[in-house]
Amino acid sequence: MPPPPLPLDEEEDESWLLTYADAITLLMAFFVMLVSFSKIDLPTFEDVMAGIKDEIGTGMTVSTTTQMTQELESAVFEMQAEKVVDVQKTDRGITIEMAAGAFFIPGTATLRKEALPIIESMAVTFAKEKFKYFSIAIEGHTDDDPINTPQFPSNWELSAGRSAAMAKYFIEIGLHPYRQTVTGFSDTRPKFPNRDKMGAAIPENQARNRRVELLLEAMMRKEKEAFSDILLEQRLKEEEQKRKDAEEAKRQEVQDKINETNNRANDETNDEESSSAPASENGQ
Repeated sequence: MPPPPLPLDEEEDESWLLTYADAITLLMAFFVMLVSFSKIDLPTFEDVMAGIKDEIGTGMTVSTTTQMTQELESAVFEMQAEKVVDVQKTDRGITIEMAAGAFFIPGTATLRKEALPIIESMAVTFAKEKFKYFSIAIEGHTDDDPINTPQFPSNWELSAGRSAAMAKYFIEIGLHPYRQTVTGFSDTRPKFPNRDKMGAAIPENQARNRRVELLLEAMMRKEKEAFSDILLEQRLKEEEQKRKDAEEAKRQEVQDKINETNNRANDETNDEESSSAPASENGQ
């Protein structure tokens, strides 16, 4: 009697793989959508990266935003301006609040001369190479007392004018215009109530609401690329101008030598004519 046939190996059921692959694909698509809709918080990202670098021992333990905050705080302290300038690191970047009364002549957008050294001290930090990719949003704020002058018909013009005056001075001392934006908020964003419940003005709060705020944020990738292109184009123009100036200076130098030679030859000719003139007259 022949032995019974060996049982055939049962084929594994792999139909579950199809469902598993679909689930993985859906999860991947979900996370891709999350990333595409999200906005990277650059200051927080920098802090996290600094922490990681610290853990792996690279020695870079402070983010660029933190470095800038520390340097600005030091600059304000050295200028003894802590009472009129407040530097804070926030989720968005760095905010610098400046009391308008200390920086502007009342009722105008004219910077006080005594405030210029403080502005220049902060601008030195802004201009450093490691901080050049920080944008500077300048925001003007007023209290709720209305103003009506030929130059400033309302608080809107005054707040915007003060922001513009700050930006113009930054440009004059070397900060690039691309980095700056100017906004006037009038009295729409008070930090403290301008008036009490009875409608009476609160002078202390009004003074604190009259301010100019700077918001410094690290540029996003596209902004940095655009700014880099502008800087490159500007540098190329400067180099081209230097080349033209050098060529013009060289051409002028050659022309000066030619003129000098011609003048010397003319002088010698005149001397010869002067010396021969008396002899000719005596002969006659």
